[in-house]
Amino acid sequence: MQECPMPPITYRRLANTEVDRIRDIDRTERTRIGYRVEGDQLVCLDVNWDSSPWREQGEEHSFPHMIHFLEGILAHEGVILGAFDGDRLVGLAAFRPHLTATMAQLALLHVSNGYRRQGIASHFFDEIVEMAHQTGARQLYVSATPSESAVGFYTSRGFVWTKTPHPALFALEPEDIHMVKPL
Repeated sequence: MQECPMPPITYRRLANTEVDRIRDIDRTERTRIGYRVEGDQLVCLDVNWDSSPWREQGEEHSFPHMIHFLEGILAHEGVILGAFDGDRLVGLAAFRPHLTATMAQLALLHVSNGYRRQGIASHFFDEIVEMAHQTGARQLYVSATPSESAVGFYTSRGFVWTKTPHPALFALEPEDIHMVKPL
């Protein structure tokens, strides 16, 4: 018996009314290698971090918090990209075109557990780099989760850890690894 091929992942911009679709994303992940900034060095660590599903309430990692964040991106000329398996949102990326006069921001990138390492994040990355070029940005900024998967993904695409993070973003996410990619 012949197997039926899986339908391809489709990509499109999300409308303002669709930001609550982030509820479809399964953010769970097991992390055993992480990173931390110590002084002026990026240090690799053995860790035991398990990311839980989104919470219904609360500040960080909750649906209300993430929906508010995405609405803020859209309110400042940003773009939200979605990856779909049929009607289910399985990946999401947020682009902020004007973090500074010369720098754009990859503000958020999530791919659902079970859909990672299939090219979805790479597709989003390529689209965001193209959008950043179109805005005239000379650099792209990301505040990366300090996991091996996130830091490894970004460094493999030309991002480098910055010793001078964006002050407001560093204040929001001091544990993240703040990175910049020249464009």
